[in-house]
Amino acid sequence: MADNLPSEFEVVVLGTGLPESIVAAACARSGQRVLHVDSRNYYGGNWASFSFSGLLSWIKENQQKTDLGDECEDWKKLILEDEEAIPLSRKDKTIQHVEDFCFGDQDSAEGVEEAGALPKLPVLGASGAKGVSLESEKECPAVESPCPEPESREPEQATGTEPAGATEGNGAGTTPGTESSPGESTLELGQTEAAPSETPTQEPKKITYSQIVREGRRFNIDLVSKLLFSRGLLIDLLIKSNVSRYAEFKNATRILAFREGRVEQVPCSRADVFNSRQLTMVEKRMLMKFLTFCLDYEQHPEEYQDHESSTFAQFLQTRKLTPSLQHFILHSIAMVSETESRTLEGLQATKKFLQCLGRYGNTPFLFPLYGQGEIPQCFCRLCAVFGGIYCLRHPVRCLVVDKASGRCKAIVDHFGQRISANYFIVEDSYLSESTCTNVCYRQISRAVLITDQSVLNTDPEQQVSILTVPPVELGKPAVCVIELCSSTMTCMKDTYLVHLTCPSTQTAREDLEPVVQKLFNVNAEKETENEELEKPRVLWAVYFNMRDSSGVEKNSYSGLPPNVYVCSGPDSALGNDCAVKQAETIFKEMFPTEEFCPPPPNPEDIIYDEDEIEPEESGLSNPAETKPEPSAEGSSDGGAAAVTKEE
Repeated sequence: MADNLPSEFEVVVLGTGLPESIVAAACARSGQRVLHVDSRNYYGGNWASFSFSGLLSWIKENQQKTDLGDECEDWKKLILEDEEAIPLSRKDKTIQHVEDFCFGDQDSAEGVEEAGALPKLPVLGASGAKGVSLESEKECPAVESPCPEPESREPEQATGTEPAGATEGNGAGTTPGTESSPGESTLELGQTEAAPSETPTQEPKKITYSQIVREGRRFNIDLVSKLLFSRGLLIDLLIKSNVSRYAEFKNATRILAFREGRVEQVPCSRADVFNSRQLTMVEKRMLMKFLTFCLDYEQHPEEYQDHESSTFAQFLQTRKLTPSLQHFILHSIAMVSETESRTLEGLQATKKFLQCLGRYGNTPFLFPLYGQGEIPQCFCRLCAVFGGIYCLRHPVRCLVVDKASGRCKAIVDHFGQRISANYFIVEDSYLSESTCTNVCYRQISRAVLITDQSVLNTDPEQQVSILTVPPVELGKPAVCVIELCSSTMTCMKDTYLVHLTCPSTQTAREDLEPVVQKLFNVNAEKETENEELEKPRVLWAVYFNMRDSSGVEKNSYSGLPPNVYVCSGPDSALGNDCAVKQAETIFKEMFPTEEFCPPPPNPEDIIYDEDEIEPEESGLSNPAETKPEPSAEGSSDGGAAAVTKEE
């Protein structure tokens, strides 16, 4: 099947993570011929989302210690005398210390099948032209595109019409303060209002492990936990490139704080501050005065320049703020380190938080419906629309380097096909240990929990929450907790999906288990103490460490040619700015005169040559497959609403 692939491209991209997918989309949009391959059988790499059964398969794969031997080395015969090969890694070693736990009766799930699961697809070779696996009820032009993800969810085939700007019939509207006008870029935003719960203190329904397995396709579990700042680089890029039409978003509805053993809601907007019952009138004035200063702190250097060498926590103490206000600002608004972050870093983070308030809702954050793994796939779709060719399950053996020029000229894939290109984008995990000898990697500690109720029960119950838990002890990092409700389409009804993330100091379990024990009930039901009954019960959990390759300089890699660019995996930050900056930097180095991800042309503006056949006449369209029906609670408050870009 590899014979079906062309042998020459302008750009070859290895890996379908977020930075690689953005670069691939930008290159295809600028008219380059792009081949985008991944050795995995799913999109996203370490940015991917999985159904519950898909995640169990991923866990099993990463718990296996066996290394893949090179059974066949016939590809070495394709290397000429004036060339040398840079072998690539055959096994992803970016995930370590994977431990999963079931806190229910695991035996009860024996023989239980996942509802709506498709039979496993046969392993395909290189060039199968399949629909891009993206969750959307919209349609896009027929293109050569990837094989669908076998486990995550039902795929959608590409079709022959342009995607609609918003899903119809879901109560489209706009956030107060913005106006919708024809021709503007839009973000589709899940409505934040949810049906009120009957009783906030209602005892949660008992969820069994067999129910989780049966409803496994209701879960879309992210390997990396992030939110989108409403005025961040990724949102701006989604709007500018019109990739936003391929995704839907929901507001993060509340910011939480963990203080004195209790979880409480943080007032962050002006309305929240003055409506808060937690703060006295004096504290409200103090907080508003400080936040107003942070919005234009650059205009008042005399207020902070004497404290630039101090930590932000020490600077807050000089502002005569109460301990509770200092805690809220440091951990829930600026979200910076108490011991390491300097004053300017804290002021910048606070200003960014405040500037993002009110654009699409009452918090600065958005979350993509169906999980963070949708975002790389959206950029893959844009690349495919503009002619990019996709191949999953397609390992690459080596990079071929010309000895005379020192430039990479081709790759050799696992079929032994040699594919030439001018530029090569490689995700860090593809590089061999010999190439990465001098690289010093950081690690990220991750945990994913399925729980039976929220960490803070309120009315309405459908909340997307972010909580920063201060360090448990000196020298430990703060832990970022993101709790997702079922209306985000990431978990089944009556459950919550909780992500915990922090920079690693030990294994993920050692870093994060103390926080889990503070917030949740992890005991067996018979051993539960009275005080534990008030906490949400953990039904299932997984811990793992993920490599953080962000910030690694290219010259740290040994022997890489100048036309080979390395993309990093996810970093530990809450937002996605690092990935977007990296993608734009790489694109500008390759094509300095081209615009980065410009808006696509309107169909009516395209001028066809006489010999060309318009897309709707080409007869290449395929019928679209529908995605699973949203659950009842999802349809009530997860509907799409068009939110226009502000002038």
